Amino acid sequence: MKAPIHVLLVEDNPADVMLTQVAFEEAAFPHELHCAPDGVEALAFLRREGEYANVPMPDVILMDLNMPRLSGMETLDIIKADPHLRRIPVIVLTTSRAEEDIWRSYDLHANAYIPKPVSISEFVEVIRTFEHFWVSTAILPPQKDK
Repeated sequence: MKAPIHVLLVEDNPADVMLTQVAFEEAAFPHELHCAPDGVEALAFLRREGEYANVPMPDVILMDLNMPRLSGMETLDIIKADPHLRRIPVIVLTTSRAEEDIWRSYDLHANAYIPKPVSISEFVEVIRTFEHFWVSTAILPPQKDK
């Protein structure tokens, strides 16, 4: 059996967190979904600080843009500037379809930009597509220590 993929979901909206969890369960590929409610918590997770001291490094990060304390753009910028974190693919998963947000995300080295679907069935399809590409097709950078 294939090892589970570790996904860090950075999302402040509890309804979107639940929708993502349901979509991952429906897609049914080996995974562990970890959640951080904002950029500050995501960075603590990635740096294994405090309560996150023993968490695995994620293979992929799914990140919303509009969050309190530290926005998705600010978090993306910090992740991609850090030599220990920059290789982790970051997929922006957000409600924004604004061209400025799309351009800025890619300028900050996002690996993909996906508008959030509205329905559960569409969300499940996005996660299946995610699984097909990021888990079954692409080769993710190996983590030195999971």
